[in-house]
Amino acid sequence: MSIFRKRVPLEEGDYYITPEGYRCFTEQYHLKRGYCCESGCRHCPYGYDNKTNTQQ
Repeated sequence: MSIFRKRVPLEEGDYYITPEGYRCFTEQYHLKRGYCCESGCRHCPYGYDNKTNTQQ
């Protein structure tokens, strides 16, 4: 089993630049990627809660 995950190419609508200059991934990108990284992403469609370290 490989520990490396398949790289998903970025397309329009996958992210936006925040006022602070960071790249913020959208729900569209997370769904394309297909798994939760458990980093507490702003637009996580998997229901991960960074405060409780659980998924809903």
